Amino acid sequence: MKKIFALVLAAALCLGIAAGCTPATKETPLVVGYNEFSSKFSPFFSETAYDRDVADMTGIGLLAGDRTAAIIYKGIEGETIKYNGTDYTYYGPADLVITQNDDGTVYYDFTLREDIVFSDGTPVTIDDVIFTMYTLCDPSFDGSSTFYSLPIKGLIEYRAGMDSVYNFIAATKRAGYTANDVFTEAQYNAFWEAVDKAGPKFAQSIVDFCLANYASYGAVDFATSAALWGYEGVSTPEEFWAKIAAAYENDVKAAEKEVASDSLASFVLAELGEDAGTYQNAVKVGESADNISGIIKTGKNTLRVILTEVDATAIYQFSTTIAPLHYYGDASKYDYENNKFGFDKGNLSIARSKTTQPMGAGPYKFVKFENGVVYFEANEKYFKGAPKTKYIQFREGTEKDKLNAVVTGTSDITDPTFNKDTVKAIKQANPNGTLNGEKIDTNMVNNLGYGYVGMNANRVKVGDDKGSAASKNLRKAIATVIAVYRELSVDSYYGELASVINYPISDTSWAAPQKTDAGYKVAFSVDVNGNDIYTSTMTDEEKYSAALQAALGFFAAAGYTVEDGKLTAAPMGAKLDYECLLPADGIGDHPAFKMMTEASNALKTIGFNLIVTDLANSDDLWTKLNAKQADMWAAAWGASADPDMVQIYFSGNETMAAGKDNYRYDIDDQELNTLILAARKSLDQSYRKTIYKQCLDIIVDWACEIPTYQRVNAVIFSTERVNLATVTPDITPFFGWMGEIQNTELVK
Repeated sequence: MKKIFALVLAAALCLGIAAGCTPATKETPLVVGYNEFSSKFSPFFSETAYDRDVADMTGIGLLAGDRTAAIIYKGIEGETIKYNGTDYTYYGPADLVITQNDDGTVYYDFTLREDIVFSDGTPVTIDDVIFTMYTLCDPSFDGSSTFYSLPIKGLIEYRAGMDSVYNFIAATKRAGYTANDVFTEAQYNAFWEAVDKAGPKFAQSIVDFCLANYASYGAVDFATSAALWGYEGVSTPEEFWAKIAAAYENDVKAAEKEVASDSLASFVLAELGEDAGTYQNAVKVGESADNISGIIKTGKNTLRVILTEVDATAIYQFSTTIAPLHYYGDASKYDYENNKFGFDKGNLSIARSKTTQPMGAGPYKFVKFENGVVYFEANEKYFKGAPKTKYIQFREGTEKDKLNAVVTGTSDITDPTFNKDTVKAIKQANPNGTLNGEKIDTNMVNNLGYGYVGMNANRVKVGDDKGSAASKNLRKAIATVIAVYRELSVDSYYGELASVINYPISDTSWAAPQKTDAGYKVAFSVDVNGNDIYTSTMTDEEKYSAALQAALGFFAAAGYTVEDGKLTAAPMGAKLDYECLLPADGIGDHPAFKMMTEASNALKTIGFNLIVTDLANSDDLWTKLNAKQADMWAAAWGASADPDMVQIYFSGNETMAAGKDNYRYDIDDQELNTLILAARKSLDQSYRKTIYKQCLDIIVDWACEIPTYQRVNAVIFSTERVNLATVTPDITPFFGWMGEIQNTELVK
């Protein structure tokens, strides 16, 4: 999965260095093999894990964590914590004291070290922390962080009464300019001129997508592609756009649903050029507080944040990167006493302009990104000590070439997809025929995330109620057949390097149900009456047959007509065919490919057509998901230290509702919302685990997510070129090989 909130590259200490390699000099760079970057190397606006790694190399978090993701509360003096029998001392930029008050409020009191500087020598102060928090809370902020969802006193009042200029103009539906305080007539005219230019390009992108992916369904030219998309009788981009605009009555925001590769907004903003940022700014149109009353500067280097209630996720949100005010903002616009926090409220143009060039107090300085290579130079002022390797490069490459790059010397470290083929290739590269040998050292740890198959409840439903018993039964019918092939598919792709999971949560989480827990159940293993589908003595073929029979029961309960063991008609609002998108590079290279094709073949025998579309370009998947144009898809979630479910499943209110590319299932369940909030409002881990089990049961009942696999990650090192004795020891999913990168050296 490309987009995920954090990727922790995993490695483990392995002693022993092969002799005979070319000695490294002080100028020799350490080269790390990566997938493609999106050039959003920002602590605020990075979207992919790879871009975030670039930003993390240059920054430091306000709070540090240990190898189990436990927060370090005494970062200034350091805390020594035992892991795997070894004592490790952790240092961070700040100390933290948490106080729960009788009135239900919670104080987070931070004390910042006074001897840390950014890589340009500017001191890190509490004002930088305040600036960072205000940026993350700004009404125009549209990055992946959900810091703004915290119950900070006064935060709702601060974000109220604001919206982007883009949204305000788009809302006019081209009704004609009327004088107002939000935008000028010139801005209004420029916006709609941009729409006129962007619209045909947007329409062409839909046709291009159809030609590339749906030729087998009849998309062979412009007209047939547009017709397949639902618009008959068009032969040019201009005609196609005119039909789209008419269908949505010139509602630009609504028309964004019609998307294949890039959103309409991206085309419009591109046409606006250098002025695009102005339209992304938020302006005041109602009551809006001048400050966040719960963010209080209490001293030269101290800060108190007041939460109106307990929020278990807050401690991890406060680990946010400290961004330099003088770089990402405007120091002349910072005056805490007069409600000025480093930028004009609603205008993050300075921070946006630095998206491609990160800067902070981290171990390395960003030099440039050129020809697919990110260049770093050691930050001699790093508070944990100057890095021992002066230069590091993150070098783009294809997934299939990662392993070979280490073997041939193009890269020193990388993280190849770890499956049967990779294991075989590593063993062949090492003369001793093992995963740890003279050429390559392999370091494994469970991936902080899991694979799944998703369904959109609004697209796979019966009638108009996506949460009805009939709609759930339709999705359960499909899920039951898919689920029975999970073990076959995962084993064929990963072998022993992954295992089937039964709940939509990573096994790395403390909240993940265990087989020994009361109420543990294999996913989609009961029929429409709640009876077990399988027995312990069944063969695989018997299980596949039993799954089909159970699916017929669910289909019948959903309102499908079943005659002689086959579906002959679908109820209103449902269909006899749905499509599943697989980002398998057009060659079936995906852990869910075999599972989905086997399920498709099985369902055909009962009259149901599960269309499996193998996308050559994985970006097309994310575009379709963002536009809610996908019935089903296979992907993977990245996880975090806390199993908070707001980002993915919460639909309770606009302030906290999951959104953007995270809210994919369109689940809308008030009981689930209540439980998610209840889990947030306790610091008792045992209680929270019980609540999260109830949440997981509800999610499985909606049948919008089929949990598939928990895999193992691997980072491989060149034994010949990397001094393995200097690599971060005892790597975990929460403490990757970059955790102590300042100590990593090449073989001398």
